[in-house]
Amino acid sequence: MKWITREHPKIDRIACPWLIKRFIDQEAEIIYVPFKEVMTKAESLPAIPFDVPGVEYTHHQDRCTFDYFISKHKLKDPALDRMAAIIRGADTDRQDFAPQSAGLEAIFSGLAQNIPDDQNLLELGMTIYDGLYTWAKDLYSKKHTQGPVEQLLVQVFHQYLKENKLKKTPAWAKELKDLIQDQMDTNMVLSLQQASENLEINPAYLSREFSKYFDDLSFGDYIRKLRIDKALNFIDLSAYSLTEIAYLTGFSDQSHFTRIFKKHTGQTPSTYKKNRQKSKADPNS
Repeated sequence: MKWITREHPKIDRIACPWLIKRFIDQEAEIIYVPFKEVMTKAESLPAIPFDVPGVEYTHHQDRCTFDYFISKHKLKDPALDRMAAIIRGADTDRQDFAPQSAGLEAIFSGLAQNIPDDQNLLELGMTIYDGLYTWAKDLYSKKHTQGPVEQLLVQVFHQYLKENKLKKTPAWAKELKDLIQDQMDTNMVLSLQQASENLEINPAYLSREFSKYFDDLSFGDYIRKLRIDKALNFIDLSAYSLTEIAYLTGFSDQSHFTRIFKKHTGQTPSTYKKNRQKSKADPNS
Protein backbone atom coordinates (compact mmCIF):
# COMPACT_ATOMS: atom_id res chain seq x y z
CA MET A 1 0.00 0.00 0.00
CA LYS A 2 1.25 3.48 -0.87
CA TRP A 3 0.88 6.48 1.43
CA ILE A 4 1.62 10.03 0.31
CA THR A 5 2.11 13.36 2.06
CA ARG A 6 3.89 16.71 1.87
CA GLU A 7 7.66 16.90 1.43
CA HIS A 8 10.15 18.12 4.07
CA PRO A 9 8.67 16.13 7.00
CA LYS A 10 9.44 16.87 10.62
CA ILE A 11 7.37 15.34 13.41
CA ASP A 12 3.91 14.07 12.48
CA ARG A 13 4.86 13.16 8.88
CA ILE A 14 7.61 10.91 10.22
CA ALA A 15 5.66 9.59 13.21
CA CYS A 16 2.74 8.49 11.01
CA PRO A 17 4.92 6.44 8.59
CA TRP A 18 6.58 4.85 11.62
CA LEU A 19 3.15 3.90 12.97
CA ILE A 20 2.04 2.57 9.57
CA LYS A 21 5.12 0.41 9.10
CA ARG A 22 5.25 -0.90 12.66
CA PHE A 23 1.55 -1.51 13.33
CA ILE A 24 -0.53 -1.30 10.13
CA ASP A 25 1.40 -2.33 7.00
CA GLN A 26 5.03 -3.43 7.22
CA GLU A 27 5.41 -3.26 3.42
CA ALA A 28 3.97 0.24 3.10
CA GLU A 29 5.64 2.69 0.72
CA ILE A 30 5.89 6.27 1.97
CA ILE A 31 6.00 9.01 -0.67
CA TYR A 32 6.87 12.67 -0.10
CA VAL A 33 5.99 15.23 -2.80
CA PRO A 34 5.46 19.01 -2.95
CA PHE A 35 2.21 20.08 -1.30
CA LYS A 36 0.53 21.06 -4.59
CA GLU A 37 1.14 17.61 -6.04
CA VAL A 38 -0.16 15.48 -3.16
CA MET A 39 -3.73 15.03 -4.33
CA THR A 40 -2.96 14.53 -8.04
CA LYS A 41 -0.20 12.02 -7.27
CA ALA A 42 -2.45 10.26 -4.77
CA GLU A 43 -5.02 9.71 -7.51
CA SER A 44 -2.59 8.64 -10.23
CA LEU A 45 -0.45 6.20 -8.20
CA PRO A 46 -2.86 5.47 -6.38
CA ALA A 47 -1.85 6.27 -2.80
CA ILE A 48 -3.59 7.28 0.41
CA PRO A 49 -2.93 10.94 1.30
CA PHE A 50 -2.26 11.92 4.90
CA ASP A 51 -1.47 15.03 6.96
CA VAL A 52 -2.86 17.42 4.37
CA PRO A 53 -6.05 19.49 4.66
CA GLY A 54 -9.31 17.98 3.45
CA VAL A 55 -8.43 14.27 3.66
CA GLU A 56 -9.45 11.60 6.14
CA TYR A 57 -6.03 11.04 7.71
CA THR A 58 -5.26 14.52 9.03
CA HIS A 59 -5.63 16.77 12.06
CA HIS A 60 -9.01 16.80 13.81
CA GLN A 61 -9.67 19.55 16.36
CA ASP A 62 -6.63 19.60 18.69
CA ARG A 63 -5.52 16.10 17.65
CA CYS A 64 -2.79 15.51 15.10
CA THR A 65 -2.69 12.92 12.31
CA PHE A 66 -0.85 10.41 14.49
CA ASP A 67 -3.83 10.48 16.88
CA TYR A 68 -6.22 9.80 14.02
CA PHE A 69 -4.25 6.77 12.82
CA ILE A 70 -4.43 5.28 16.32
CA SER A 71 -8.19 5.88 16.54
CA LYS A 72 -8.99 4.78 12.98
CA HIS A 73 -7.08 1.50 13.21
CA LYS A 74 -8.17 0.84 16.82
CA LEU A 75 -4.62 0.47 18.13
CA LYS A 76 -5.05 -0.24 21.83
CA ASP A 77 -1.59 0.28 23.29
CA PRO A 78 -0.80 2.50 26.31
CA ALA A 79 2.71 3.10 24.94
CA LEU A 80 1.25 4.52 21.71
CA ASP A 81 -1.03 6.76 23.76
CA ARG A 82 2.00 8.10 25.65
CA MET A 83 3.79 8.70 22.36
CA ALA A 84 0.70 10.40 20.92
CA ALA A 85 0.67 13.04 23.66
CA ILE A 86 4.35 13.82 23.06
CA ILE A 87 3.96 13.95 19.27
CA ARG A 88 0.78 16.03 19.50
CA GLY A 89 2.48 18.58 21.73
CA ALA A 90 5.55 18.81 19.50
CA ASP A 91 3.56 19.00 16.26
CA THR A 92 1.01 21.58 17.44
CA ASP A 93 3.39 23.75 19.51
CA ARG A 94 1.61 22.71 22.71
CA GLN A 95 4.45 21.53 24.88
CA ASP A 96 2.06 21.48 27.84
CA PHE A 97 0.65 18.18 26.51
CA ALA A 98 3.81 16.34 27.59
CA PRO A 99 7.19 17.49 28.98
CA GLN A 100 9.04 15.49 26.30
CA SER A 101 7.33 17.41 23.45
CA ALA A 102 9.81 20.28 23.45
CA GLY A 103 12.74 17.89 23.08
CA LEU A 104 11.10 15.97 20.24
CA GLU A 105 10.37 19.20 18.37
CA ALA A 106 13.96 20.37 18.83
CA ILE A 107 15.40 17.06 17.59
CA PHE A 108 13.35 16.89 14.41
CA SER A 109 13.72 20.59 13.64
CA GLY A 110 17.48 20.12 13.74
CA LEU A 111 17.42 16.89 11.73
CA ALA A 112 15.16 18.43 9.08
CA GLN A 113 17.68 21.24 8.71
CA ASN A 114 20.63 18.84 8.44
CA ILE A 115 19.11 16.11 6.22
CA PRO A 116 17.60 17.43 2.96
CA ASP A 117 16.66 13.97 1.58
CA ASP A 118 13.20 13.06 2.92
CA GLN A 119 13.72 9.30 2.68
CA ASN A 120 17.02 9.49 4.55
CA LEU A 121 15.33 11.59 7.21
CA LEU A 122 12.51 9.04 7.44
CA GLU A 123 15.00 6.19 7.87
CA LEU A 124 16.66 7.95 10.79
CA GLY A 125 13.29 9.03 12.18
CA MET A 126 12.14 5.39 12.25
CA THR A 127 15.03 4.59 14.58
CA ILE A 128 14.24 7.57 16.81
CA TYR A 129 10.59 6.58 17.10
CA ASP A 130 11.58 2.97 17.81
CA GLY A 131 13.54 4.31 20.76
CA LEU A 132 10.66 6.52 21.88
CA TYR A 133 8.28 3.56 21.73
CA THR A 134 10.62 1.42 23.87
CA TRP A 135 10.80 4.23 26.41
CA ALA A 136 7.00 4.69 26.36
CA LYS A 137 6.48 0.96 26.81
CA ASP A 138 9.13 -0.09 29.33
CA LEU A 139 11.09 2.89 30.65
CA TYR A 140 8.72 5.84 31.04
CA SER A 141 8.46 5.43 34.82
CA LYS A 142 12.21 5.26 35.35
CA LYS A 143 14.27 8.37 35.98
CA HIS A 144 17.83 9.08 34.97
CA THR A 145 18.50 10.06 38.59
CA GLN A 146 17.67 6.64 40.07
CA GLY A 147 21.32 5.66 40.58
CA PRO A 148 23.04 6.52 43.91
CA VAL A 149 25.57 8.89 42.34
CA GLU A 150 22.92 10.77 40.39
CA GLN A 151 20.71 11.00 43.49
CA LEU A 152 23.58 12.47 45.48
CA LEU A 153 24.24 15.06 42.77
CA VAL A 154 20.57 16.00 42.66
CA GLN A 155 20.52 16.33 46.44
CA VAL A 156 23.52 18.66 46.31
CA PHE A 157 21.88 20.65 43.54
CA HIS A 158 18.67 21.16 45.50
CA GLN A 159 20.42 21.98 48.76
CA TYR A 160 23.17 24.32 47.61
CA LEU A 161 22.64 25.46 44.04
CA LYS A 162 19.02 25.72 42.98
CA GLU A 163 17.90 28.40 45.40
CA ASN A 164 20.69 30.82 44.50
CA LYS A 165 20.48 30.08 40.79
CA LEU A 166 16.78 30.85 40.53
CA LYS A 167 16.93 34.11 42.48
CA LYS A 168 18.09 36.11 39.49
CA THR A 169 15.43 36.64 36.85
CA PRO A 170 16.94 36.55 33.34
CA ALA A 171 16.57 39.53 31.03
CA TRP A 172 14.36 37.60 28.60
CA ALA A 173 11.80 36.91 31.38
CA LYS A 174 11.53 40.62 32.17
CA GLU A 175 11.21 41.45 28.48
CA LEU A 176 8.57 38.75 28.05
CA LYS A 177 6.50 40.15 30.92
CA ASP A 178 6.45 43.53 29.15
CA LEU A 179 5.54 41.85 25.87
CA ILE A 180 2.67 39.92 27.47
CA GLN A 181 1.40 43.04 29.20
CA ASP A 182 1.38 44.90 25.88
CA GLN A 183 -0.74 42.14 24.40
CA MET A 184 -3.09 42.11 27.39
CA ASP A 185 -3.69 45.81 26.86
CA THR A 186 -4.56 45.32 23.18
CA ASN A 187 -5.82 42.13 21.54
CA MET A 188 -5.03 39.53 24.25
CA VAL A 189 -3.52 37.20 21.63
CA LEU A 190 0.05 35.93 21.96
CA SER A 191 1.32 32.47 21.09
CA LEU A 192 4.45 30.79 22.37
CA GLN A 193 5.86 30.86 18.84
CA GLN A 194 5.25 34.62 18.52
CA ALA A 195 6.87 35.25 21.88
CA SER A 196 9.93 33.17 20.98
CA GLU A 197 10.31 35.06 17.68
CA ASN A 198 10.06 38.45 19.39
CA LEU A 199 12.60 37.44 22.02
CA GLU A 200 14.77 35.49 19.55
CA ILE A 201 14.68 32.48 21.89
CA ASN A 202 14.13 28.86 20.91
CA PRO A 203 10.45 28.00 21.59
CA ALA A 204 11.37 24.66 23.17
CA TYR A 205 13.69 26.39 25.65
CA LEU A 206 11.11 29.11 26.34
CA SER A 207 8.40 26.51 27.00
CA ARG A 208 10.67 24.58 29.36
CA GLU A 209 11.89 27.59 31.34
CA PHE A 210 8.71 29.69 31.36
CA SER A 211 7.11 28.33 34.54
CA LYS A 212 10.20 29.15 36.64
CA TYR A 213 9.55 32.87 36.29
CA PHE A 214 5.77 33.03 35.77
CA ASP A 215 3.97 31.77 38.87
CA ASP A 216 4.87 28.11 38.21
CA LEU A 217 2.42 28.09 35.28
CA SER A 218 2.82 26.97 31.68
CA PHE A 219 2.71 29.64 28.98
CA GLY A 220 -0.89 28.82 28.06
CA ASP A 221 -2.12 28.70 31.67
CA TYR A 222 -0.42 31.99 32.47
CA ILE A 223 -2.04 33.77 29.50
CA ARG A 224 -5.45 32.34 30.46
CA LYS A 225 -4.97 33.54 34.05
CA LEU A 226 -4.25 37.08 32.84
CA ARG A 227 -7.34 36.98 30.63
CA ILE A 228 -9.50 35.96 33.58
CA ASP A 229 -7.94 38.65 35.77
CA LYS A 230 -8.86 41.21 33.14
CA ALA A 231 -12.37 39.75 32.84
CA LEU A 232 -12.83 40.11 36.62
CA ASN A 233 -11.81 43.74 36.35
CA PHE A 234 -14.32 44.32 33.52
CA ILE A 235 -17.12 42.71 35.54
CA ASP A 236 -16.32 44.82 38.60
CA LEU A 237 -15.75 48.15 36.88
CA SER A 238 -17.67 48.19 33.59
CA ALA A 239 -21.17 47.83 32.20
CA TYR A 240 -20.12 45.41 29.45
CA SER A 241 -22.18 42.26 28.95
CA LEU A 242 -20.51 38.90 29.57
CA THR A 243 -20.48 38.25 25.83
CA GLU A 244 -18.64 41.54 25.26
CA ILE A 245 -16.21 40.77 28.07
CA ALA A 246 -15.46 37.35 26.56
CA TYR A 247 -14.63 39.05 23.25
CA LEU A 248 -12.58 41.81 24.86
CA THR A 249 -10.48 39.30 26.79
CA GLY A 250 -9.62 37.21 23.74
CA PHE A 251 -11.85 34.15 24.15
CA SER A 252 -13.13 32.50 20.99
CA ASP A 253 -16.69 32.02 22.26
CA GLN A 254 -18.89 32.36 25.35
CA SER A 255 -18.73 28.68 26.32
CA HIS A 256 -14.91 28.68 26.27
CA PHE A 257 -14.88 31.83 28.38
CA THR A 258 -17.34 30.31 30.88
CA ARG A 259 -15.35 27.08 31.19
CA ILE A 260 -11.99 28.79 31.81
CA PHE A 261 -13.55 31.38 34.13
CA LYS A 262 -15.11 28.66 36.30
CA LYS A 263 -11.84 26.73 36.38
CA HIS A 264 -10.02 29.77 37.77
CA THR A 265 -12.68 31.21 40.10
CA GLY A 266 -14.92 28.27 40.98
CA GLN A 267 -17.95 30.19 39.66
CA THR A 268 -19.51 30.85 36.29
CA PRO A 269 -19.20 34.45 35.05
CA SER A 270 -22.93 35.03 35.51
CA THR A 271 -22.88 33.77 39.11
CA TYR A 272 -19.82 35.87 39.90
CA LYS A 273 -21.45 38.95 38.37
CA LYS A 274 -24.68 38.44 40.36
CA ASN A 275 -22.75 38.00 43.60
CA ARG A 276 -20.70 41.15 42.93
CA GLN A 277 -23.84 43.17 42.16
CA LYS A 278 -25.51 41.85 45.33
CA SER A 279 -22.41 42.74 47.35
CA LYS A 280 -22.37 46.30 45.99
CA ALA A 281 -26.09 46.74 46.69
CA ASP A 282 -25.68 45.57 50.28
CA PRO A 283 -22.54 47.14 51.79
CA ASN A 284 -23.14 45.27 55.07
CA SER A 285 -23.05 41.85 53.43
